[in-house]
Amino acid sequence: MPKLEPYSRKLDYSYQLGVFPSLMLLEARPDCAVRLLLHSQGLENEGVVKLRERCAALGVREELADRVLRRESKKDNCFAGLVFRKYESDLSPSANHAVLCQITDNGNAGTAMRSLLGFGVRDVALVRPCVDVFDPHVLRASMGAFFKLRVRTYDRFEDYRADFPDRPLYPFMLDGAQPLDAVAAAAKPPFSLVFGNEQTGLPPAFAKLGQSVLIPQSDEIDSLNLAVAVSVGAYVFTRRP
Repeated sequence: MPKLEPYSRKLDYSYQLGVFPSLMLLEARPDCAVRLLLHSQGLENEGVVKLRERCAALGVREELADRVLRRESKKDNCFAGLVFRKYESDLSPSANHAVLCQITDNGNAGTAMRSLLGFGVRDVALVRPCVDVFDPHVLRASMGAFFKLRVRTYDRFEDYRADFPDRPLYPFMLDGAQPLDAVAAAAKPPFSLVFGNEQTGLPPAFAKLGQSVLIPQSDEIDSLNLAVAVSVGAYVFTRRP
């Protein structure tokens, strides 16, 4: 088998680290799994046993790879991981979307994806410059949610808009014109929730592209963490009788 390289955006494969997220990958995208990496100290772990059984049934090769797991996870207690082929997804035109513009923090991106799946938003667009969605640290932060989502990365917001020109947009902004509850109550799916960079948010021009949304908060803080804002927004917009 070819030597496994340190993760790079240029590779055609990536690493899903951790037992539970790896089980999620096998559940959602078993066709993409190519190699099961095992740590010599974790072979008796209950989750690892399940992983080995499922990979054996799928014909996925397993191998001891302590060094690779340590290198990619930067931890000594990562007992298993999967090597999988990268793939592309198309967003559903009939589903609600989350659009994450210029998100640069791996943990924020992965955590936001996990929350979106939890609240039933399965289609996620990212706009460059942004994280590499196949970076193992993004995948780890999503805890396997990534594999149950349809995720697509666009070079520009205009490219996303060209694919979905008619749906209503709800940009989340610190100076949003309407409070979250009022906007969500009137929203009719399919819609797109739009969030900006962790530091700068969305540019003012987004207020003209749709109904801008404000998440009410106390003046004790300047803003919410991006992943928290995505979680709050997705929860309220999808909370329907």
